[in-house]
Amino acid sequence: AALPVMKLGTLLLRTLSKPIANRLKSQAAVHPKFRDFIISIAQTNHRITTRIQRRIYGHATNVAIRPLDEEKAVQVATDLIGEGFIFSVAVAALIFEVQRSARSEARKEEARKQELEFTEIS
Repeated sequence: AALPVMKLGTLLLRTLSKPIANRLKSQAAVHPKFRDFIISIAQTNHRITTRIQRRIYGHATNVAIRPLDEEKAVQVATDLIGEGFIFSVAVAALIFEVQRSARSEARKEEARKQELEFTEIS
């Protein structure tokens, strides 16, 4: 009975994380200091991915990389924030589920040990 409830809870958490991520994205787009911060993140991400792609495809890597325009950078950064949030929630749910499963298994093992000790004594 507990397992289906846990799975439903995990699904609910993932479902709720999407609107929360969208809210984060909208807030990130309107606060000026945060906007500047996320634009710098997006530009850094753009430079790194462009360099990696150039290396993979054998293109020149010493060419200047044209920065993203501001609106595109905000969109990329807010998408990264949203996806990062959703990923974090999924990882937290997974860790919780693994720990819960491990505790359950430990209780079962302890019960088996006690049962063996009881049968040896009898």
